[in-house]
Amino acid sequence: MAHSLSISLPTRTPLLRRLLLRHRSLIPSAAPAGLGPCYCCSSPATPPGRIFLGPGGAGRRQRGGVGSRTMSTSMNLTPVAESATAKTGGDVEQLPFVNDKHGGVIIEMTAPMDPQVFSSSLKSALSKWREQGIRGVWIKLPINLANLIQSAVEEGFWYHHAEETYLMLAYWLPNTTHTLPVNATHRVGVGAFVMNDKREVLAVQEKSGVLRGLGVWKFPTGVVEPGEDINIGAVREVKEETGIDTEFIEVLAFRQSHKAYFDKSDLFFVCILRPLSFDITKQESEIEDAQWIPVEEFAAQPFVQKHELVKYILDVGLAKVDKEYAGFSPILIKSAFTDKKSFFYMNRRDLDKASGSNGTQQNC
Repeated sequence: MAHSLSISLPTRTPLLRRLLLRHRSLIPSAAPAGLGPCYCCSSPATPPGRIFLGPGGAGRRQRGGVGSRTMSTSMNLTPVAESATAKTGGDVEQLPFVNDKHGGVIIEMTAPMDPQVFSSSLKSALSKWREQGIRGVWIKLPINLANLIQSAVEEGFWYHHAEETYLMLAYWLPNTTHTLPVNATHRVGVGAFVMNDKREVLAVQEKSGVLRGLGVWKFPTGVVEPGEDINIGAVREVKEETGIDTEFIEVLAFRQSHKAYFDKSDLFFVCILRPLSFDITKQESEIEDAQWIPVEEFAAQPFVQKHELVKYILDVGLAKVDKEYAGFSPILIKSAFTDKKSFFYMNRRDLDKASGSNGTQQNC
């Protein structure tokens, strides 16, 4: 619901008082349906100097090259009580929410709600939370409740991130620069170095992308899925592209790059895997060809000589196979904060040496 610009003015001078009285006489007792309450004669009076700027009205300051928002303490001049009466005819409907771990709240909408009722409820909730010292407010809107987005944006909320089934909006109540965490910043990719006993590396030619139709052999690569561990993702990608079963050994190295897909940063982990099967079944949808290629033939490709990343993958892979290089193997660890376990990647060989352990290091 779009609102016009409204400013609270002092009314002590006779001229201004007469103008306001004359203006009031021209206003119907009830605003037309859908236009909302009148802002010029709201009571109690709004503190002078607060201006409603409409959608995107939050101020923005640049900090370290990234936009951060400074939110005013009031983004809408409509008194909560009047809004509730005009829109709902009684008590304001409470929004479903949960407290987060950082002094904020998360509104989790699941059931349909009239946009005007939602707007009134949101105004009431923000006023209450501001008095309580709440700082960050989040709204999680399922895709089927997209009709509520405009009401949230008009209150000063901004888009934080979106997934296939929902949109997350955020709002900062204090009149300070917000400290809300930014959206996910990186994509995680994996590349697989797989070599058999004949010193042949597993290689593929892709059906799409920049290498399509060039006859270039490359290592199997892919993107780790949400909630998937790096070691699991590497094994899965090799199986999907080539049909080869493998055992994960180590992370040999990783590369970080920026401004990749959708301007996100990219973490690419180079992994070495031991083959458990050898008969190739290529992925028809993405792979043009897949073969075991003699490592010397693979290295002699002009593409490999020009592309430093592929050269380094080949170098660290061969160094590991020849037992001269220690990468990072996954160790399953516990946490003091959750029952969930996670993988910690470390150089087990050198740690064992430093601690005097007799542990053995897996090798290809």
